[in-house]
Amino acid sequence: MADAPRPARNRTPRLARVISKDQLTPHMIRIVFGGEGLDGFAVGEFTDHYVKLKIPAGDDQTRTRTYTVREWDATRGELTIDFVVHGDEGFAGPWAAAAQPGDTLAFNGPGGGYTPDPEAAWHLLVGDPSVIPAISASLARIPAGVPVHVLIEADGPDDEQALATPGDLHVNYTHGGPGSIVETIESYTFPDGPVSAFVHGEASTVRAVRKHLLVDREIPREAISASGYWKLTLTDEGWRENKAEWNRLAEQDVAAVAPSRD
Repeated sequence: MADAPRPARNRTPRLARVISKDQLTPHMIRIVFGGEGLDGFAVGEFTDHYVKLKIPAGDDQTRTRTYTVREWDATRGELTIDFVVHGDEGFAGPWAAAAQPGDTLAFNGPGGGYTPDPEAAWHLLVGDPSVIPAISASLARIPAGVPVHVLIEADGPDDEQALATPGDLHVNYTHGGPGSIVETIESYTFPDGPVSAFVHGEASTVRAVRKHLLVDREIPREAISASGYWKLTLTDEGWRENKAEWNRLAEQDVAAVAPSRD
């Protein structure tokens, strides 16, 4: 439910090579990729650029997983991606935990659809650890001195990351499972003036926050980029199959009351 159209993507997979790996938090690993397969790779105007990684799944099979481009260094030809890791859960996390320099990974992309509105009076960025890469990239684009409020739900203090921006930064971490941030947002004091909002992460949480912003806060639709990255209890494949229904229900939540700037 991002506001901007998604650009066409190169369908021919690229092959990137692991250059380095760092443990950012107990549940997040940063991998920097390089190699000739990144020749010609480029990102554009968006701060939520993503790539489709082809994660090995055994028996010459792969599983496609979508990850945000944390950083693209065109001069060095290096692509940085941050992976959320919860033990042996899933495919991408365990791959990242085991990855070593020299390992390779195929991917498609990039795509994207959001960038902070430079005319907004203030900015609201909401998510969970899976969204921190996109939030961090977006913070770099906030104009100097403009208020930006970041609300992130994380498992605990060890999952918090330092954030930086040219803007006037206000960060609030909520510790708890998916959905714990909804109450925080409902009671949060919003600044005056038009907002540019980015709400991504666990699908049910995003749906609840989006409804609150549109219905209770009366924020115009076009000022909100909202999309589920994943859904509790569903695999990535299951979430992709369910997303059309999620979109329908999310629209049903607000169909009669969501305002517009028409």
